[in-house]
Amino acid sequence: MCLESGRPPRPDWDRLFEVASAQEGLFTAKQAAEAGYSAQLLVQHVHAGRVIRVRHGIYRLVHFPAGENEDLVAAWLWSGGAGVLSHETVLALHGLSDMLLASAHLTVPAGWARRRLRVPGGGVLHHDDVPHEARIWFGAVPTTTVARTLNDCATGGLSPELLGEASRQALRRGLAARGDLGAVADALAPFGGIGSTPPATALTSRRLSTNARVPRSPR
Repeated sequence: MCLESGRPPRPDWDRLFEVASAQEGLFTAKQAAEAGYSAQLLVQHVHAGRVIRVRHGIYRLVHFPAGENEDLVAAWLWSGGAGVLSHETVLALHGLSDMLLASAHLTVPAGWARRRLRVPGGGVLHHDDVPHEARIWFGAVPTTTVARTLNDCATGGLSPELLGEASRQALRRGLAARGDLGAVADALAPFGGIGSTPPATALTSRRLSTNARVPRSPR
């Protein structure tokens, strides 16, 4: 059967649910429109209690089970899928070192540096073009690989103590290869290299938390 050209699709709840289920129950207004749900129809579903508005342009299915990292999913969806979770957020997702994070680190395309952007929830933006081979999926979100993450943290000024600890753990667990950690090796060379533990200082001995999630939006 041929559909009339230019006619918006009919609302398809199964299609919307399929999209949201792969994103810890979240979806964007654009994804909803592709499933046939206009902005006005979304408002109706919000009033009916089937959907809640998480933040501008991002919604959640009310009865979908809460996900462990849905705030990271929301940060990624905010970027329209162009960003990738990175830096300390990825270290925390893999349980590398003892970092305490209050916000998500998201790397967006280098061309976005000209834009005035503020990540909802107090996230931290980095600007770079991350190639496909430096990306992996961690559950519902794309992240930089562990090797890329460690190198980014090295050039981003992570303390030698935390960088060395995370790197050694990653090597022991087979999450990265020593030959892929060039920036890490350079950063840790003054402290004896990746295999050494740098002396603790008042700054580097301070422990940060392993929780990488952004504070949840009120529901």
